[in-house]
Amino acid sequence: MKISRYILPTLKEDPSDATVTSHRLMVRAGLIRKESAGMYIYLPLGLKVLQKVTAIVREEMNRSGALEFLMPEMTSAELWKESGRWNTMGPEMFRIKDRNSMEYALAPTHEEAFTSAIRSLISSYRDLPLNAYQINTKFRDEIRPRFGVMRSKEFIMKDAYSFDMDEQGLDESYQTMRKTYRTIFKRCSLETIPVEADTGAMGGSQSEEFMVASEIGEEVLLICESCGYKANQEKAEFRHTAVENKEPEEPILEVDTPDVRTIDDLTAFFKCGAERFLKSIIYTADGEHVMAVVPGNREINEHKLKNHLRAAELELASDSAVEDVTGAPVGFAGPVTEKKIRMVFDISVKDIANGITGANKRNTHFTGVNPGRDFTVTEESDITIAEEGDPCPQCGKAMITRKGIEVGHIFKLGYKYSKSMSLTVLDKNGKAVNPIMGCYGIGVNRTMAAIVEQHHDEKGIVWPMSIAPFQVLITGIAKSEEEIASVDEIYSMVRDAGIEVLCDDRKVSPGFKFADAELIGIPVRITVGKNYFNNNELEIKMRRTGESENVTKENLLSRIREIIAEEMDIIDN
Repeated sequence: MKISRYILPTLKEDPSDATVTSHRLMVRAGLIRKESAGMYIYLPLGLKVLQKVTAIVREEMNRSGALEFLMPEMTSAELWKESGRWNTMGPEMFRIKDRNSMEYALAPTHEEAFTSAIRSLISSYRDLPLNAYQINTKFRDEIRPRFGVMRSKEFIMKDAYSFDMDEQGLDESYQTMRKTYRTIFKRCSLETIPVEADTGAMGGSQSEEFMVASEIGEEVLLICESCGYKANQEKAEFRHTAVENKEPEEPILEVDTPDVRTIDDLTAFFKCGAERFLKSIIYTADGEHVMAVVPGNREINEHKLKNHLRAAELELASDSAVEDVTGAPVGFAGPVTEKKIRMVFDISVKDIANGITGANKRNTHFTGVNPGRDFTVTEESDITIAEEGDPCPQCGKAMITRKGIEVGHIFKLGYKYSKSMSLTVLDKNGKAVNPIMGCYGIGVNRTMAAIVEQHHDEKGIVWPMSIAPFQVLITGIAKSEEEIASVDEIYSMVRDAGIEVLCDDRKVSPGFKFADAELIGIPVRITVGKNYFNNNELEIKMRRTGESENVTKENLLSRIREIIAEEMDIIDN
């Protein structure tokens, strides 16, 4: 392909609305253009990269034994109502009606659609195991689309769903996908960190995210460099060590604390550390008020709390609800109360001695509060956020934090959808049973952007050979008709050898061409200029290393093939 016949609108300056590297470079290199908030057009160069990533995903999924489907992007509301998710998916799911007032969703995911399809296609244990997948467009009404294609309203996902007869079969399917995902990301030259994850709205038990470390990541990862424990902050646990309190119990006392309600206010007022306080937050979980109690120096992990409560919806109670439940404004709630409210205590609360907490009375706190004497820990769970420096739950060594971008996620769904949607097969004894399911997703667009985040320098993108839009860029520095013909000859020779090649034949300055070559990041650049016209020498320059060498026309093809093989070998190893 010649650039003079191509659409490659490169930019010298960063777009004003781009705040992250991948967004800036993908726009500047002519890969994407914004259509509207959270919606992007893939231009020819960007589409080629997207197709390369998609091809790798498809090849490895097929190699794993999965079967490819193509599902409707618009799914019937009836399927979502069968599973019970029509009202729980939240405002992120686009809901629409047709001219007959029939309700549909622009699917953000396809558990329901695949379960419905598979129940009409299988009937016996002989049909299992089965892993069905698609690579298709998904939709999510993001409240704040940002970071280019990292967080958009329309995106491409590979989603797969496994169906097995029992938990052993599910584990085998799950492990196959774990291995397949590692291969996919390795072939994309993407370094990922697999971490334990929360299953969220998808349901299920075991879950693992594939994260790419990045300063722009919206996920926080807890990592133990000693034993290898890794989890995202929603899921991460930490070792709680029981504290032996030697100080004698103090009497419980009421203290006037006018307008002192936040932890910072309280530590200043009482002149002590935040760990001395019992922080009590009122939530509404599926319509029921719940008080969550944690040490004052910890933050509540709402994902853990929601999972403990087995709640479909969890939100902070309104100010008026807090006052109705506790008898006091926000900031003065505490577990020392005669009011009937469900309480969930963090597992470390029982170790606090002579604590300080709200007295459920305006402008009032209790001091000298002791669990067991002043209130009973009736229900406890790990409901706080793990932080950097916390002891690893496995080995006890201090953990570090890193930010990450999620590019893949695998779940053990269990029976959530097969039971709610009445998917059954006959077992060996002729009894109808529900298959057990797994779910496996990869964000294809996000993977592409994550590759740019990991593979760039100050000049532009540095594409790995496996997913580069072209393997070779020919930069012609020619003036006369004879020199232009010589550039065309080299281009035709490389193209006809089956090598993916782009030829910069534009009538612009050499500096402009070289700058664009660095920006778009094609792995191998061949310069056809004075050295070739005078000495029969072509310059080959590697985008990744910056190294260059000269070869003759006769040795060009063999050397390019060697370089491509070497670059692919780097990715494979």
